This record gives sequence, C-alpha cells and structure tokens, in this order.
Amino acid sequence: MAIILRDVIKSFSKPPIPIIKNINLKIDKGEFVSLTGKSGSGKSTLLYLISSLDMPTSGSIEIDGNDLSKMNSKEIHSFRNRNMGFIFQFHYLLPEFTSLENVLMPARKAGILKEKRKFAEELFEKFDLKEKMHEPPGRLSGGQQQRVAIVRSMIMNPAYIFADEPTGSLDSSNGRKVMEIFKTINNEEKTTIVLVTHDIEFANYASRRITLVDGEVV
Repeated sequence: MAIILRDVIKSFSKPPIPIIKNINLKIDKGEFVSLTGKSGSGKSTLLYLISSLDMPTSGSIEIDGNDLSKMNSKEIHSFRNRNMGFIFQFHYLLPEFTSLENVLMPARKAGILKEKRKFAEELFEKFDLKEKMHEPPGRLSGGQQQRVAIVRSMIMNPAYIFADEPTGSLDSSNGRKVMEIFKTINNEEKTTIVLVTHDIEFANYASRRITLVDGEVV
C-alpha cells in the first residue's frame, strides 16, 4: 500500500514548460511527509498530481496498486471520495450550512449520511469543537474553521490526507495546533499525510521532508 511516482513530468503552456521534472518517488502507507521549497518550486503542483486532482503530462502515478492513468474520471472520483481527505489554505466551508452539515458533505455524497453522523460528533468532541457543531462557519474563528475542515477531511476514514498550506492563513499558535492534530491523526489512525508548507518549523512535524527546487526533488 503506497503511492508510487515513476518518471513523472508535468508541463504547462505552449511550447511546453516543465514544472515537475522527471520525479521518482515512493510514499509508504502511514508516512507523514512534508513537501517544501520556495514559491514556484512545484510543491503544490506535485501535491495535486500525487492526490489525483491533476494528471501528469508523462510518467505514471500509482496509488495502492491503482494506475491513475487507467481509471476513468468516475472511477477516480469514487476512489478519491472513499480514500482521500483534502485540506487547503482556505477552509472552503459552505456558509449556508452548519459546521456539522459541512463535515457530513462527503458522507451525503456517498449515501451514508446517517451512518457517519455519530462519528462526526465524536470528531467534533475530539478536536474541542463540540459546542460549534451547529454554528455556521462565519461564527467560528479562523483556527476553528480550519479544524472543522480537518474534521471534514477525516469523515470518510480516509487512508490519505492531502494538505496544501493548511496553516497559511493562521497565526503561529493556531498553526501549531493544526500541526499537532495532523501528528495525532498520523500516529493514532496511521493515516498517510502529505503536507505542502513553506514553513520549516511545520515541515519538521513530518517524519520525512521532501524539498523541491525548480520542479526536482533535491
């Protein structure tokens, strides 16, 4: 059970400009990996490729034995919903719904809303958000909103969590709280976490740090 990249290249524009250059990489199940590098180094692009949100120009990406290039969009979407959680710099919570309703959105899509409600409530309690379950996101602080986004990423018990600068809009105190949550998830649930960050302090929470320079692993 792993993510395996073989000779992965990602190019944009015409003529093609390679942003990711011939990367070979393996991320084992249960690892906590941080992707670091300067702005424009390709770390977010690599995360999107690893997480199936984008496809490489050439090369192959395999997740748990599934070659993404051989799956159609419906299969990839289903695989992603069952196995992956996503967290971004902005929480992307829907303002017209409560925090609990936001968290249960993936379960609603999968048709298992009732089965997941108790688990959602347990997660809210675990991350000190029990009193905020029925509040809309607009009534929560930035740190609380990001914690709700983390709870949403966990609702389907994903094997993988992908996070793109999840602490970027938080102060250092709330950023550390979020990183402690990731470490707990990784240690207790054995969830594989791939984190993009420009902050070396936060990158060092991971068990392995991968640094990119101009689209290459160094």
